[in-house]
Amino acid sequence: MPPEAPVIPAEVHEYEREPVPSSAWKGWKSFLGMYAGEHAAGTEFVIGPLFLTAGVSAFDLLVGLFLGNLLAVLSWRYITAAVATDVRLTLYYQLEKICGRRLVTAYNLANGILFCFLAGAMITVSATAVGIPFDMEMPKLTDTMPNGITWIVVVLAIGAVISIIAARGYDTVSKFANIASPWMVLIFLACGVVALKGLGVASFADFWNIFGEGREPFPGQIKYTFWHVVLWSWFCNAAMHIGMSDLSVFRYAKKASSGWTTAAGMYVGHYLAWICACLLYALYIRTGDAQAMLAAGQAPPVAPGPMAYQAVGIAGLICVVVAGWTTANPTIYRAGLAFQAIAPKLSTARVTMIAGAVATVAGLFPAFAMQLLDFVAVYGFILAPVGAIIVFDHYFAGSAGIVQNYAEKAGINFNLAVLLAWGISMAIFYSISAFGGVFLSFLTLPAWLSCGALYLVFSKFLQKKI
Repeated sequence: MPPEAPVIPAEVHEYEREPVPSSAWKGWKSFLGMYAGEHAAGTEFVIGPLFLTAGVSAFDLLVGLFLGNLLAVLSWRYITAAVATDVRLTLYYQLEKICGRRLVTAYNLANGILFCFLAGAMITVSATAVGIPFDMEMPKLTDTMPNGITWIVVVLAIGAVISIIAARGYDTVSKFANIASPWMVLIFLACGVVALKGLGVASFADFWNIFGEGREPFPGQIKYTFWHVVLWSWFCNAAMHIGMSDLSVFRYAKKASSGWTTAAGMYVGHYLAWICACLLYALYIRTGDAQAMLAAGQAPPVAPGPMAYQAVGIAGLICVVVAGWTTANPTIYRAGLAFQAIAPKLSTARVTMIAGAVATVAGLFPAFAMQLLDFVAVYGFILAPVGAIIVFDHYFAGSAGIVQNYAEKAGINFNLAVLLAWGISMAIFYSISAFGGVFLSFLTLPAWLSCGALYLVFSKFLQKKI
């Protein structure tokens, strides 16, 4: 007989359309584990090497990443967590009160799908480890489609497990991260130490010389300077901090100071782990196969599983698998909340399983992981400006003379001021990037500020007296 399917709770109460009560508030330790696990995770095995393919210098990498990650922590602490502990609502319900049901539905759909694509990239990362015992062909930097039946089976199996965990709610996601993250950090460190030994690094000068003053980017990649590194590392999670998606997480926090726990993710994951993964790739590109590919004008593949296995063996493979899970779990959880806001009659568990299915399908296509730097920049640029609507409405509605949470109070389903502010900001700044050749992350903050300011201006003219 076939094994019984895992039981998913029919209803996980996540306070989707009401403030989180004080009885459900959580201390800072709950967030520490989640952020350390989510950001010292699967993406790091891909992003670290991609910095090397972009030709960064030692100064750009070390100092640029430190500053960019500091700005991200400050954004979470003083913007996201501050608003979250004031309103204690999900992003989606808070946005509905401002935008109206019809308009926020379109946003929720876009938000949920983009989160699913990001989670799909993490499933791809885990698959590169699970596939090694099956002699699976690894995806190349230029691959977009599945490369074989083994790849498809492995991705589907991983996606099913991740979806089940995410569907069990915030507590399960948080507990999983708390258990996994300390061990993963040790494996990242071990990979870095092994890579340093293999690269013959005996001093800080030797380490510095691995990157030196930078080099030409690999075929198909763009050159990253200091400001590319700073702004990309600040805004790679723009949707979550200045885009306010993590209202859904920090609404559980007892105090806004829990926002400081994001530093565990930024400096253990987005700093230490990126650099360790970058060193692994630096070691790999010294191999004969990689040098032959470079000589032929091709970029060597970025396959986290084989790189970690080469460094620390089975422990490296397990780390890559678990690392993919700890990022995909909360990402699918967020996507499930977005879809649940569209279909509130469905339980959160059911819509999270739907989100997991979409993420699993996305994971079949390696392009989301192999082009992760570009995808994350676009994802943050699209979603971040909507966060400005919430921030400006929360802090500046009174001084601007407009009604806060206008859609709810006016009983409307569509707030035109929001659409105009978002659409105009997106159109102007994306056009500058597309036609002017400006790096998209350079324009995320201007687009965010523009959207917030335009929202206040349009609201002033379009709001009716209540």
